Amino acid sequence: MKEWAVFPIRLGLGTIFILHGLQKAFGMFDGPGIAGFTKMLTDLGFPMAGPLAFVVAYVEFIGGIFLILGLFTRLSALLLTGVMLIAMAKVHLIHGFFLADGGYEYVLVILMSLFTLLLFGGGNLSMDQK
Repeated sequence: MKEWAVFPIRLGLGTIFILHGLQKAFGMFDGPGIAGFTKMLTDLGFPMAGPLAFVVAYVEFIGGIFLILGLFTRLSALLLTGVMLIAMAKVHLIHGFFLADGGYEYVLVILMSLFTLLLFGGGNLSMDQK
């Protein structure tokens, strides 16, 4: 059943990343848009925050679409893992574990789900076909 079990993980993660990508890229759903996201990255001390904001926003948006489709699943999961590890390190670790305090609890669940996709691929219900 593991080949079928990754589909709900792909669907859930894909939805999360599409919506967050839309917030960052286009300001949808009360998101910051590229300008606001660039400012946030600048405030966090990232160099070249403008290009980085664009890359992260579109990795999330397009990566989320690819996860749902099961297309380039492992590559998408790898790129999204990088985004989430950096978010954890730069934003969430200083707040401790619990989500209510801004901690990394939720990010850890996302990372473990991405690791599952890295290990198993897209499964039978994917365009990758494993």
